Amino acid sequence: MTGALTTIGFDADDTLWQNESFYRVSQDIYFSLLAEHEDRAVLQRHLMAAKRRNLGLYGFGIKGATLSMLEAAISVTQARVPASVIAQILAAGQEQLRHPVELLPHAREVVEHLAADFTLVLITKGDLFDQERKLAESGLSHLFQAVEIVSDKSRATYEAAFARHGDGPSRAMMVGNSMKSDVRPALEAGAWGVFVPHALTWEHEQADAPEGHARFHELPDLGALPALVDAVDR
Repeated sequence: MTGALTTIGFDADDTLWQNESFYRVSQDIYFSLLAEHEDRAVLQRHLMAAKRRNLGLYGFGIKGATLSMLEAAISVTQARVPASVIAQILAAGQEQLRHPVELLPHAREVVEHLAADFTLVLITKGDLFDQERKLAESGLSHLFQAVEIVSDKSRATYEAAFARHGDGPSRAMMVGNSMKSDVRPALEAGAWGVFVPHALTWEHEQADAPEGHARFHELPDLGALPALVDAVDR
C-alpha cells in the first residue's frame, strides 16, 4: 500500500447485496392488504410520510420500515385496520429479516481482489442485528478489516472511520449506491467518492451528483472498480 490510496470503504445494502428489492416486496404486500381502503398513490404517500417521520426514532432498516407500515395502516384506515392485516404486515417484515443474502454481480470477486492490497472497511446504515446477519451470510466478512454499522452517514462519519481504520480520508475511497449517504459526505471528508447506481434506490437516498469534483467517479457496476482503483493509486 504505497500509492495514493490505502483504504476502501464499501456500503452494504444495494452495493454488495440486494436489499431494496425485498423492501418493495413487503410494500407490495402492504398495498394489496389495504387496497380496499385507498388507492395505491394515497397508500404510498401515507407510508413515505411515516417512514420519514420515524427515521429519527427507529433509524434505517426493516424493523423501522415495518413499524412505519403498521402506523400508516392504522392512519389510513382511521384505526379500523383488522388484526389479521396487522399480522400479515408483521409477517412480511419478519420474512424480510430471514431472507437469504443475494450478492450483487461482481461483489465477491472485486472485494476478494481488493482485499489483497488495501484495508477494506464496511460502512453501512441499518439495524445492527440484521446487518450483522447479512454480513455473516454473505461470506465476505473475513475480507473486511473493520465494520462500522452506523445510524446515519455524514462527513464526520467518514472522517472518523477512515482515521480509525486507515490513514485518514485523503487516502481513502468510499464506494456505494447512495449519492446522498455514500458519495457526497465522503467527498466532503476529503475521500474519493465512487457512485455505483442500483436499479432500485429509495428516494430518500437520492441527491444531485457532484459534477466536476476531482474525486468523484461513477461506475456502471462493481466490475469496473479495480481498474478505477489502479488509476487512482498510481
